[in-house]
Amino acid sequence: MAKFLAELLGCTLPDKGTPPLFECRSQPHLGMRPSSKQRPSFFGTLSKERAVLDNRLDTMPQTPPFTGQLNSGSYNKNLYQTKEEGYPGLYYNDNNLVSGSLEALIHHLVPTVDYHPDRTYIFTFLLSSRLFIHPYELMSKVCHLCTEQQRLGDPQADKMRVRKIAPKILQLLTEWTETFPYDFRDERMMRSLKELTHRLASGDEIYRKAVSQMSQGLIRRLTVLSQYEEALGKINATAAERLTVLKAKPQAAIQRDLLSICNDPFTVAQQLTHIELERLSYIGPEEFVQAFVHKDPLDNDKNCFSDHKKASNLEAYVDWFNRLSYLVATEICMPGKKKHRARVIEFFIDVARECFNIGNFNSLMAIISGMNMSPVSRLKKTWSKVKTAKFDILEHQMDPSSNFYNYRTALRGATQRSITANSSREKIVIPFFSLLIKDIYFLNEGCANRLQNGHINFEKFWELAKQVSEFMTWKKVECPFEKDRKILQYLLTAPVFTEDALYLASYESEGPENNMEKDRWKSLRLLGKLL
Repeated sequence: MAKFLAELLGCTLPDKGTPPLFECRSQPHLGMRPSSKQRPSFFGTLSKERAVLDNRLDTMPQTPPFTGQLNSGSYNKNLYQTKEEGYPGLYYNDNNLVSGSLEALIHHLVPTVDYHPDRTYIFTFLLSSRLFIHPYELMSKVCHLCTEQQRLGDPQADKMRVRKIAPKILQLLTEWTETFPYDFRDERMMRSLKELTHRLASGDEIYRKAVSQMSQGLIRRLTVLSQYEEALGKINATAAERLTVLKAKPQAAIQRDLLSICNDPFTVAQQLTHIELERLSYIGPEEFVQAFVHKDPLDNDKNCFSDHKKASNLEAYVDWFNRLSYLVATEICMPGKKKHRARVIEFFIDVARECFNIGNFNSLMAIISGMNMSPVSRLKKTWSKVKTAKFDILEHQMDPSSNFYNYRTALRGATQRSITANSSREKIVIPFFSLLIKDIYFLNEGCANRLQNGHINFEKFWELAKQVSEFMTWKKVECPFEKDRKILQYLLTAPVFTEDALYLASYESEGPENNMEKDRWKSLRLLGKLL
């Protein structure tokens, strides 16, 4: 794929114990652990190679990158309007762009000699425009506006004019290829990009170098993505193979568990953070929009993703959450001895606590979800041997009541710590991902994409971009912990029980307590014999 992209663009490839977030002072729930019916169900719930063109680029008006954008006040919606102020089809409120026709918004994206789009506008429009127009169609329109209106294709065009406009167009293209590289897996995008960059590079050596750097950076990012997807496929295949072995020879496969690989909860929490940050880093911002895309009522064609190879890293990340939850439940239900099961539970409580301190809320919630699954929560004799005070505090922090108020407070604390971080460890913020998706979903569903006059409701998309840009900051953090390949391999590929297998193991450990459980146990045992 890398070779194909290089040929398409006409370039060559280069050779090849954490301090606590804050003290948990919440009081644990007192009394007996609630039953599985009473307990809430948590389950299911710009890069370095940017080309410096010349000093003219530095003088262009620019907003800061999307770093620490925590409130609407810091998210710049006041665009530079030295271009057509009051451009037909654009509407402002207190100098903030609030709506516009699609054509007007596209014009607003394209720089001219006297104007270039604000960085926040570029991100917001490129993120949201795919609800109304294919990325390749948008790129085609951008190319047309640049070549026709700005006379880039005119050999008699004033060289000074070209020198003024070229850096701005290159900056727009660099923003696009760096922030939304997955758009360029579409051959039509690559062809339009090559056409426009060829025009830019034909005028000056400095622009040829800039175009080459941008193109090579894009190819590297797409190559890394392909390698990641291939590695993910191999990991999933290995996990499926080990599950087959487990079904064929359950007693032989059960001899290994996580505690036999590593009995240090701090190390396991750190390795979980490695997995989380790696998988987060591959999620493109456009995937949040793809997840909720509907057919545009004003578009008679199919939706904007039906014929485009979509990235599926968001779905893969959700699958990881589910896998970790089932892995925790499997590790608890596997041991035959009550004492061993209790020790596994206490171990995962300590892992979850360290995840909280690190700021890894996604692994924390996955562990809580696994421990709250019915096959685990029904093991009353096992839980009676567990010191649950620390777990109760963690459950309280992730309590879903009041729209996860406690968790959101902790997330704000982690985010603030990240902004003022003195060490790389303090920069880590890994949100409870299902809730982040839920928040974005309700924002999308709660506001119309278009106003009654047919204009795009850009005020909605400012808010969408603000939420996604915060995630973009979190996903760029590099994991500071040393990798342990053995632990990582186990976490990613160890076989996990299905829900039926978990119930069967749970009943084998602590027998059914009522007729409903007895009937289920009999049917599961019969099913096991038939298989």
